[in-house]
Amino acid sequence: MNQPAEIRHPYDMFCDWFELAKQNEPSDVDAASIATVDEDGRPSIRIVLIRAMSEAGFSFYTNLGSRKARDISSNPHIALCFHWKSIAKQIRVEGEAQQVTNADADAYFAGRPRESQIGAWASRQSEVLTSREALEERFQDQEQQYAEKNVQRPPFWSGFLLRPSVFEFWDKRPFRLHDRQRYTKRGNGWHRELLFP
Repeated sequence: MNQPAEIRHPYDMFCDWFELAKQNEPSDVDAASIATVDEDGRPSIRIVLIRAMSEAGFSFYTNLGSRKARDISSNPHIALCFHWKSIAKQIRVEGEAQQVTNADADAYFAGRPRESQIGAWASRQSEVLTSREALEERFQDQEQQYAEKNVQRPPFWSGFLLRPSVFEFWDKRPFRLHDRQRYTKRGNGWHRELLFP
């Protein structure tokens, strides 16, 4: 009796498509929409830059006071979506998010441009801002504070790792007969299904 072929890890397929997108997408190939839900069940979506990718998951960084961080603290189930118009492909990923380690957050923060590091201290992300001038003043204040020293990661700034439980690959085809494949995590492996477009 023939044994079923082992299902390829969906992250391998993600990498193939990501490499193709890198060769064709004009900018921000690592940009993805992140959807979260707050404690009252209200959804919110925004585009973030995915800064690390592996079989373990997808990492992005933010102010812990931001709406997405607050949403994740009350409901860790999130979804992300990459869409690359240049190659007519889309990948959806669903799973649970967890905060990255302090070491990972420190390492990523240390590699950011100095202006972005200072900007992290200046911004009270998602809070009401009275004027653009107020933000620029906060930035200048932080520039002066760190004029002669390295900028340390703020305690209110970190990252999240989305651990995937579902991947869905969408590939545009003629006559709207698109190719859709869904991979669902089952135990230590993955289950693959084709979906109607």
